[in-house]
Amino acid sequence: MESFFFNITDTFFKVSQLIPKKETEYITRVDISSGIVFLDISLSPKEDKIHTIKNLDRMIAISVLKEGVIKLHDNLTTKNYKLKENSIDIFASSHQDYEIRLNKGVKVKLFVLFVADFILKRYLSAKQSEVINFLYHTLQKDISIQHIDSQALDAMSLYIIEKITRTKADDLMSSLISEHNILELMIHRFKLLDIETDTLTDDELCITRSAKAILLNSFTNPPTIDILAHMCATNETKLKAVFKKKYKTTIYSYIQKLRLEKANYLLREQLLNIGEIAKEVGYKHQGHFTKLFFEYYGVYPKELLKR
Repeated sequence: MESFFFNITDTFFKVSQLIPKKETEYITRVDISSGIVFLDISLSPKEDKIHTIKNLDRMIAISVLKEGVIKLHDNLTTKNYKLKENSIDIFASSHQDYEIRLNKGVKVKLFVLFVADFILKRYLSAKQSEVINFLYHTLQKDISIQHIDSQALDAMSLYIIEKITRTKADDLMSSLISEHNILELMIHRFKLLDIETDTLTDDELCITRSAKAILLNSFTNPPTIDILAHMCATNETKLKAVFKKKYKTTIYSYIQKLRLEKANYLLREQLLNIGEIAKEVGYKHQGHFTKLFFEYYGVYPKELLKR
């Protein structure tokens, strides 16, 4: 086994064409610095393909599958994972021995970001509940592949990835700009993780799960707090307390998060204008929606529609 990461001696931004770039087929590897690498992949296999990966690295992999289907087989645990089109998945691995399986005739468009554990270590917090701490300490265990999370591909992720892949080796401060954009993607994606850090009683877990399920189905027109509490067989005070304990946010902020994430997805589809999207997710005024979206994502909705 060898290391996937290596130190770049002559440059801090190295582009390698693992498969020479054509219109529909290429694999481009970009080393931003030692410990940060991404692959930009477009393939149309004419037959079933199996690629074996063996490395000795502790890394987080953020996989963004824009088109096609990919299957992973862990040779150490014999577990299988299926990556679906329009999904963004996070994997943790302290050493790699797995196979990537592609199906004949199924076009694949994939972006994968690999971040070494020593990069995450820079950002460890005294608060053990931080996502970075969770991911870093997960990597210190003996794991081949651990699937951390999966989400639908969203407009914000695509917007940041476009910035990452658009940077060229001869651009001014290319490595610094790319690393900044990669940190932006990590922050955005890690914010969506739901990590269990507190011990809740069975009763409290039942309340929080019920409340979350109700809000997921009604966030565009949610029940009032007192009605929600009644639906969860508790009182308003306890509901607010255990919800914040579990999800580290208020019910109001959680509703807002769900609305903005749905808006993010709708912006990716580019089928509605901003005013229509605002109404679709529960906001009566486009200006208020735009302000909240910018505060949450750091970019205006119109910028995402320009892609």
